[in-house]
Amino acid sequence: MGTPELARTSLAALLAASDFEVVGVVTQPDRPKGRDLNLQPPPVKELALSQQIPVIQPERARAPEFLTQLGQFQPDLIAVAAFGQILPASILELPRYGCLNVHTSLLPKYRGAAPIQWAILNDEPETGVTIMKMDAGMDTGAIVSQQKTPISPEDNAQTLHDRLAKMGARLLVQTIPEYVDRKIFPRPQPSEGASLAPKIKKQDGQIDWTRPARMIWNRVRGLMPWPGAFTWLPAQGQRQFLKIWEAEMADDPRPSQPGTILNADKNGVVVACGTGALRLLALQREGGRRLSAAEFLAGHPLRLRDRLG
Repeated sequence: MGTPELARTSLAALLAASDFEVVGVVTQPDRPKGRDLNLQPPPVKELALSQQIPVIQPERARAPEFLTQLGQFQPDLIAVAAFGQILPASILELPRYGCLNVHTSLLPKYRGAAPIQWAILNDEPETGVTIMKMDAGMDTGAIVSQQKTPISPEDNAQTLHDRLAKMGARLLVQTIPEYVDRKIFPRPQPSEGASLAPKIKKQDGQIDWTRPARMIWNRVRGLMPWPGAFTWLPAQGQRQFLKIWEAEMADDPRPSQPGTILNADKNGVVVACGTGALRLLALQREGGRRLSAAEFLAGHPLRLRDRLG
């Protein structure tokens, strides 16, 4: 059971392993996407159909007709990765070995919808994946296995997502046989250290230049590619939207009002923060395309001492 690319990675790993027979796939319904809002199948559905695996797409996981369809698969175990709906007890109790979930954090830290983003936003030095036996709570089930990975300065939410997707898929394939053979046993999550990772909203991307430079840098990294960190260009009349794709910490000791442009050249646009400064390396105006700082300044010169935001 799963929907986005992260879940597709786990499904691909299960299909490639000789230990398992994937008897069916459950994913979210097709959704409208793109400028024309055409219905698009989830990544998990595309992979399943390419392998002639039956697919169910319930609007509601609690719907009685879905529970009947799912029961016809007679699953021994259900693997779940970013399915997108809360599973009722009737599903959790259906397979004899229960439901194992691939969660992209080191539980009990970052329970919820956006663990990858919040790990970067909160400047965590490491994160990881957890294979959890699901219960009725929000990511509160017992831990079956875990694996850690450092968060490097070069990481953003997309690169970390891709790495954790592969790690989670490998760990799932390794864990299931040992769990089924009772070589490893689920252990309750510790009560201390629990935290939440709520769903990211578009407004979370707005930069507050009064914050420290490192915090803003983490926002640029943690919210890439969506919703992206953004600010506003100074302009007469209506402000102009500016998305920041890439940035780095800048060494500029000059005290200035937060948001002030301190320097703008081919090496980047240096902006004063509450403490420290940030160098913007890749930018995009509304309706435009992503540009390097040098490309952006060639068509959109910025004046020193102007203020963003």
